[in-house]
Amino acid sequence: MHIQNIVFIVLFLAALSLFTYNLLRIRTYLMLGRSEDRFSGVGTRIMKVLGIGIGQAKIFRDPVAGLMHALIFWGFLVLITAVLEAFIQGFYSPFSLGMLGPVSQVFFASQDMFGLLVILSVIYALFRRYVLKPKRLTGDGNTNADATFILCMIMGVMLTMYGVNATKELIHPEYASYYKAHFIASHLVFLFKGNEVTFYNIFWWGHIVIILTFMNYLPYSKHFHIVTSLPNVYLSKIGPQTLDTEEIDFEKENVFLGSGDIEQLTWKEMFDGYACTECGRCTSVCPANLTGKPLSPRKIIMDIRERTSEKAPLLVAGGEIPAEIENKKLVSEHYITDAELWACTSCMACVQECPVNIEHVNPIVDMRRFLVQSESRFPEELMTVFGNMENNGAPWAYPQSDRLKWTEGMDITVPVAAEKNDFDVLYWVGCAGSFDARYQNVTRSVATLLDKAKVNYAVLGTEEKCNGDSARRLGNEFLAQMMIKENVETMKKYNFNKILVSCPHCLQTIGNEYKEFGGDYEVVHHSEFINGLVAEDKIEIDESKKTDQKITYHDSCYLGRYNDIYEEPRELIKKTNNGELAEMKRSKDRGLCCGAGGGRMWMEEKIGKKVNIERTEDALETNPDVISTACPFCMTMLTDGVKEKGKAEEVKVKDFAELVLESSK
Repeated sequence: MHIQNIVFIVLFLAALSLFTYNLLRIRTYLMLGRSEDRFSGVGTRIMKVLGIGIGQAKIFRDPVAGLMHALIFWGFLVLITAVLEAFIQGFYSPFSLGMLGPVSQVFFASQDMFGLLVILSVIYALFRRYVLKPKRLTGDGNTNADATFILCMIMGVMLTMYGVNATKELIHPEYASYYKAHFIASHLVFLFKGNEVTFYNIFWWGHIVIILTFMNYLPYSKHFHIVTSLPNVYLSKIGPQTLDTEEIDFEKENVFLGSGDIEQLTWKEMFDGYACTECGRCTSVCPANLTGKPLSPRKIIMDIRERTSEKAPLLVAGGEIPAEIENKKLVSEHYITDAELWACTSCMACVQECPVNIEHVNPIVDMRRFLVQSESRFPEELMTVFGNMENNGAPWAYPQSDRLKWTEGMDITVPVAAEKNDFDVLYWVGCAGSFDARYQNVTRSVATLLDKAKVNYAVLGTEEKCNGDSARRLGNEFLAQMMIKENVETMKKYNFNKILVSCPHCLQTIGNEYKEFGGDYEVVHHSEFINGLVAEDKIEIDESKKTDQKITYHDSCYLGRYNDIYEEPRELIKKTNNGELAEMKRSKDRGLCCGAGGGRMWMEEKIGKKVNIERTEDALETNPDVISTACPFCMTMLTDGVKEKGKAEEVKVKDFAELVLESSK
């Protein structure tokens, strides 16, 4: 063993020890968080890693920047062979991949090819950062220094690799025929003849030192995502996007009432902070941020990481935490402000866009719970809303006895569950469908279509209460759970096979979140259900009643991003209309929120441009006759937007159920 091997081994073990120490340090911080199961469903998680992690599927939502990043990532995967060769040589100098014989040529050629692609990608990344300067790479404390240092280190790894590959052809002439596969490095050999040993040692040691330095810089850098991104994808939520909750029982000790600081977050919410790439994709699609609100999803995650770095070491060490640190708190003017939290529409655009599957909405709602349930600190208009929910079972001030008023004057008799007992479909009307004057027409349209199709259905009527979505997203989890439990108990009285809803928020909450409270139901939105009835000819379309209108469709966040329903509404519109279905510039999984989600329906919008105006402008750009929706909140926001833009006489806002009824026989 040569002195070079000894020095390498000492350096390698020291670097590995430091890296391991930092990993264990961060793991200790994460253990401060609340428990959460993110390990079940191994097969599904592995497939997510292969598709989103290795395949870089989400990164290509921004094609040019995505290709640049993917080439660097894939390049590193391929170039692991060069790194392994160099490290093995640190233990045993004569080693060479050339020992593998002709198969080594595959490794050598791929090293040169991907090395070049990585270098070109790094050059473009620097050009983009310093010349093109995209907005999402600035702000929120995002600086160029860290990124530039990392990019330069990546460039250094590539250049020293080419240097090693060029000089080793002279050092190991016995493998020279295989080394010719280095189609770039082999053309550099002439530069080093006569001093090949000196240059080889310079390049080899440079390669080793840069990699070990890079490895130990990562835990202190935003590029720690190189280590944490694949685990974060693996640990991300599988199945529907639901809020992480636990039943509130005030008889238990340490009842969770919300996250005011890092120790109330789950360990996964803290881990998201370490996985953040600070790429800004989340903020670039956030409807609140786009319209001038203080919310930046990226900043939320960065603040979680910064607060963890500040407070977690003190918590782990034990003892008294200095008042100036303890009093800062995560939810405060020092980190995440009330205004940021209340601006969120819970649209999930940030989660959809994040290339490493960070879940921004969950901690935001957890922090709202802290504000509402621990601090009683929330917008004053919500006091009335919470009071209405508690007293009337709805956000509006209408009594329960008015829940069937929408049926008055109809030509059909709407069956009520209490009078029918057994039925196939429970039509969950919802609060808007019961009380909102405009949306009552949608409810009547759906009921009429059900009657035409001879569906065996019933409504709960005065037994129905708000599903709990708004209370839950607004942070009043105790109130939400109270209504959820009451609804589950009510539905236990009846025998039915599925629940039909018109509101996507009801679809999400009853269909995906009632399971935790014993309510495991098959829930379908009326877009799917009516589409099926039309396909089965149970509802027949009258060709003579079809219109030639230009229609644009607005994707509800809770129907689309939450429940992946995009095509059914469009199919129905096409079946009922001979005119053009014009897509907005932001549609389907890139659609923009109407501004009403996350409980924003019940709050005044006092900062920046109104989100519903931004979305209405998207719709009006298509020059439509009709803006079609599939959600009562969206209908309200777009109707208000059309009025504010002075287009109410020219452009109508309709639910597609109304379009189906208008064109049916």
